[in-house]
Amino acid sequence: MLRRVAVVLSCCLFFVLTASAEEVKPLKVLLLCGGCCHDYARQKDILKKGIEERANATVDIIYVANGSTKPPLPIYGKPDYAAGYDVVIHDECAADINDPAVIEGVLKPHREGIPGVNLHCAMHCYRIGDPNKLVETASDPHNFWFNYLGLQSSGHGPQVPISITFTDKESPITKGLEDWVTIKEEHYNNKKVLPTAHALAHGKQKVGDKENDYVVAWTNEYGDKKTRVFSTTIGHNNETVSDPRYLDLVTRGMLWACDKLNDKYLKPKK
Repeated sequence: MLRRVAVVLSCCLFFVLTASAEEVKPLKVLLLCGGCCHDYARQKDILKKGIEERANATVDIIYVANGSTKPPLPIYGKPDYAAGYDVVIHDECAADINDPAVIEGVLKPHREGIPGVNLHCAMHCYRIGDPNKLVETASDPHNFWFNYLGLQSSGHGPQVPISITFTDKESPITKGLEDWVTIKEEHYNNKKVLPTAHALAHGKQKVGDKENDYVVAWTNEYGDKKTRVFSTTIGHNNETVSDPRYLDLVTRGMLWACDKLNDKYLKPKK
């Protein structure tokens, strides 16, 4: 009898340990980089290192060393590009990739529920038509990418420091994060914040006699599956991308998007 009890207990312990091991399996992250106007050659490595130091995650990179607004990322025409990944980070600058079929392919994994993270110039990618034309209906191809992001931006001004204020300090993403002032950075405008989006932080930037005040970090629920999406317009220069405050924000946003912002996936600060 005692032997039978011991066997049952051993089996139970095995299943508990196995389940526990499965729960903390590292997230598989796909980081897309390349295109115009940024030092992606270095920033891809800064992001990978910073995220892996902060999260129980493994970051794979797809990068093309192409400085045009039409970087030939190998995901184009392959709508299953995110198969096997838990989240996709868009850090590409592809303003002139404007074929609706290609853009639908980029969006397909997110339509199907794979979370997304969007950094800086990802906000100005995949434009169909005039980016200054306001988002109206979700079915208009002009709005495909903006509906995914939850915010429409069409441009930016000069590089000037941005004062970042976390306006939702109770969000699990922003809890414990402190306001800061960036180095000289690009401040992206807000043509429209969609109803599905929720602002986390605003940035103020003084240019001459004017002061701009725009949302710089937010979340969005995308599509019928209400896919979680986190975005920030901050992150043009290497010094900003490597700033621990920036990497903390991006990592926490990524984990939130995956519904994994907890002690099993967020590593303790060293």
